[in-house]
Amino acid sequence: MRFHTLRHRQWIPRPIDEVFAFFSDARNLEEITPSWLGFRILTPGPILIAEGTRIRYRLRLHGVPVGWETEIRRWMPPNCFVDVQLEGPYQLWHHTHRFEPCDGGTLMTDIVRYRLPLGIIGRVVHRLKVRRDVERIFDYRFRRIQEVFGGAVTAEAK
Repeated sequence: MRFHTLRHRQWIPRPIDEVFAFFSDARNLEEITPSWLGFRILTPGPILIAEGTRIRYRLRLHGVPVGWETEIRRWMPPNCFVDVQLEGPYQLWHHTHRFEPCDGGTLMTDIVRYRLPLGIIGRVVHRLKVRRDVERIFDYRFRRIQEVFGGAVTAEAK
């Protein structure tokens, strides 16, 4: 089965431990997600992140409420973690977060592999709407991370 891949790299002018700590705190996900998604964490806090941690969310996709549950499948502080969708709008959602020291800061790399359900209909919907929505979410995330961490931030998206 075919899936789509989004790759995004961003240099952050902070040490890897500080950057990883921010991204390993589930509460910060609301801060870097666009308000138009109406994103809310439903899992009661505090949430201790480790392999096997499950987190439930609620969001709105074009006004339609959607439940989402992810599980942390890989946890390797401060260099990497992977979350996968267990329940939600995608047939597959596999998000790898990588962090590495780089030029006095941290290079963060996101690799998201995803697939929509419904076969050819899902592929058409992806081409018409979903790809653009996913890119908008990561563009917003880039800007928010720049605001949170400050400094000159560069990005590379593919």
